[in-house]
Amino acid sequence: MEHIYDVAVIGGGIAGYSAALSLKSLGADYLWLGETAFGEKVKKSEYVRNYPAFVGDGERFAEALEAQREREGVRFTRGRAVGVFRMKDVYTVSAEDTAYTARSVILCTGVDLRGNLTGEREFTGRGVSYCAVCDGALYRGKDIAVVMASDGFSEEVEYLADFAKTAYVFGGGTFRHKNIVPCGETPRAVEGNGRVERLVADGKTYKVDGVFLLRAAVPPAALVGGLKTDGAHVVVGRDLSTNLGGLFAAGDVTGLPYQYAKAAGEGLVAAHAAKRYLSALKQVKKT
Repeated sequence: MEHIYDVAVIGGGIAGYSAALSLKSLGADYLWLGETAFGEKVKKSEYVRNYPAFVGDGERFAEALEAQREREGVRFTRGRAVGVFRMKDVYTVSAEDTAYTARSVILCTGVDLRGNLTGEREFTGRGVSYCAVCDGALYRGKDIAVVMASDGFSEEVEYLADFAKTAYVFGGGTFRHKNIVPCGETPRAVEGNGRVERLVADGKTYKVDGVFLLRAAVPPAALVGGLKTDGAHVVVGRDLSTNLGGLFAAGDVTGLPYQYAKAAGEGLVAAHAAKRYLSALKQVKKT
């Protein structure tokens, strides 16, 4: 039978870890899902000065967090969430080629401070995709553009090139496929009439049928259909609940300040709120 977690925590940063740590203490059956535990942002910090009782740089901070994670036995599952869907009182979290089911979800996905492309939200699901594995086969024999957040997505670009006629790639990298065309311009906008027809970059326009935006975090509005957002941030209540029952958010994704101490506190609050939601859900089912 399909395993149903109590809570799925999405995001490998401080908020996600704090939520997972708290859920373990609360005895909840949780999934903590992310690309890397604690993330590259933490490890690259020159100096961590706002986290109580810690003195040192990001590398030492990440090492301390990992030591605690191992000591407390907090499980981490590697994966990049690309979609969250709800049916009745159960959520399905799609992580490229794997799906997980949970009764509650805590979004700790952070924010992409580089901002979205003009037209990105308008064309999401109509030519704009965040998942190579999910949608690559839809563009067999077609021209596509791929915008990479880092070289870590190079394998996904190679995967897309197996299907595409031409893949125009923005963001660097070294590739094997001959139909991959590295582009040096900065992407600015996605345009089209109903569906994607072109990507506009500095001084040049590329005619394409699809645009793949490969980032560590999918924008929350694209990740969860019907989720109320305010720009790049999720709108939450005092208990970090969203407009969707059983779905909570914590950390940078809820807004300023983007600070580790705030993220840790919100992860704990969201975990307790999710636990209360599950208790209420059980009472409803009993009646």
